[in-house]
Amino acid sequence: MAKKPGTNSSSFVLFDVIYEDGSQRSNRKVPAEMLGGLDMDEPARAVIMEQDREIAEKSGMAPLAIKTIRRAGAKPDKLPKSQRGK
Repeated sequence: MAKKPGTNSSSFVLFDVIYEDGSQRSNRKVPAEMLGGLDMDEPARAVIMEQDREIAEKSGMAPLAIKTIRRAGAKPDKLPKSQRGK
């Protein structure tokens, strides 16, 4: 049976990227085969850094430093109780 177009979500994983300057880019594509194993999502950082380098080269601007990455749609890490507001 044929699949519907756009349902092959297993070939890419989407990430939200937050940069050191506070800006955010959402839904950055990373090939799924690059992820997993002992390194989990850490290889995504290198892929996104390379994408940023190529974009910066084309735009003539310096690439931004990445602060954090997380899978799109994932809940942000919760603060420990000691750091929560009272």
